[in-house]
Amino acid sequence: MWKDEILEEIYRIREEHAKSFNYDLQAICDDLRQKQAVSNRQIISQPLKQPSRQHSKSLHPTSTARRNSKFKIQNSNRYTE
Repeated sequence: MWKDEILEEIYRIREEHAKSFNYDLQAICDDLRQKQAVSNRQIISQPLKQPSRQHSKSLHPTSTARRNSKFKIQNSNRYTE
Protein backbone atom coordinates (compact mmCIF):
# COMPACT_ATOMS: atom_id res chain seq x y z
CA MET A 1 0.00 0.00 0.00
CA TRP A 2 1.25 3.47 -0.89
CA LYS A 3 2.04 5.84 1.99
CA ASP A 4 2.24 9.60 1.79
CA GLU A 5 5.32 10.70 3.74
CA ILE A 6 4.00 14.23 4.21
CA LEU A 7 0.72 13.03 5.68
CA GLU A 8 2.56 10.57 7.91
CA GLU A 9 4.65 13.46 9.25
CA ILE A 10 1.54 15.57 9.87
CA TYR A 11 -0.14 12.70 11.71
CA ARG A 12 2.99 12.17 13.84
CA ILE A 13 3.25 15.85 14.75
CA ARG A 14 -0.46 16.05 15.55
CA GLU A 15 -0.22 12.95 17.75
CA GLU A 16 2.80 14.32 19.62
CA HIS A 17 1.04 17.65 20.17
CA ALA A 18 -2.11 15.96 21.50
CA LYS A 19 -0.07 13.65 23.72
CA SER A 20 1.79 16.62 25.23
CA PHE A 21 -1.58 17.91 26.49
CA ASN A 22 -2.74 14.47 27.64
CA TYR A 23 -5.31 14.50 24.79
CA ASP A 24 -7.26 17.30 26.55
CA LEU A 25 -9.14 18.94 23.69
CA GLN A 26 -9.68 22.22 25.56
CA ALA A 27 -5.96 22.51 26.34
CA ILE A 28 -5.02 21.65 22.75
CA CYS A 29 -7.37 24.31 21.34
CA ASP A 30 -6.18 26.91 23.88
CA ASP A 31 -2.58 26.24 22.85
CA LEU A 32 -3.38 26.51 19.14
CA ARG A 33 -5.29 29.76 19.67
CA GLN A 34 -2.38 31.19 21.67
CA LYS A 35 0.08 30.20 18.92
CA GLN A 36 -2.21 31.77 16.34
CA ALA A 37 -2.41 35.03 18.30
CA VAL A 38 1.38 35.44 18.53
CA SER A 39 2.08 34.33 14.96
CA ASN A 40 1.68 37.86 13.52
CA ARG A 41 -0.16 36.39 10.56
CA GLN A 42 -3.25 38.04 9.17
CA ILE A 43 -6.32 36.03 10.09
CA ILE A 44 -9.11 36.14 7.55
CA SER A 45 -12.44 34.73 8.58
CA GLN A 46 -15.66 34.76 6.66
CA PRO A 47 -19.15 34.39 8.09
CA LEU A 48 -20.75 31.02 7.56
CA LYS A 49 -23.04 30.82 4.58
CA GLN A 50 -26.62 29.94 5.40
CA PRO A 51 -28.06 27.23 3.17
CA SER A 52 -30.50 28.43 0.58
CA ARG A 53 -34.06 27.45 1.40
CA GLN A 54 -35.53 28.56 -1.90
CA HIS A 55 -35.91 25.91 -4.54
CA SER A 56 -36.13 26.75 -8.16
CA LYS A 57 -39.52 25.73 -9.52
CA SER A 58 -37.95 25.21 -12.92
CA LEU A 59 -35.75 22.43 -11.53
CA HIS A 60 -38.55 20.30 -10.02
CA PRO A 61 -41.88 21.35 -11.52
CA THR A 62 -43.53 17.92 -11.48
CA SER A 63 -42.25 16.67 -8.14
CA THR A 64 -43.34 19.88 -6.42
CA ALA A 65 -46.80 19.69 -7.95
CA ARG A 66 -47.07 16.01 -7.03
CA ARG A 67 -45.99 16.68 -3.45
CA ASN A 68 -48.49 19.54 -3.10
CA SER A 69 -51.37 17.47 -4.46
CA LYS A 70 -50.50 14.56 -2.13
CA PHE A 71 -50.51 16.94 0.80
CA LYS A 72 -53.96 18.26 -0.15
CA ILE A 73 -55.33 14.73 -0.58
CA GLN A 74 -53.95 13.60 2.77
CA ASN A 75 -55.32 16.65 4.52
CA SER A 76 -58.75 16.42 2.88
CA ASN A 77 -59.04 12.71 3.87
CA ARG A 78 -58.12 13.55 7.42
CA TYR A 79 -61.00 15.99 7.83
CA THR A 80 -63.66 14.07 5.90
CA GLU A 81 -63.38 10.75 7.72
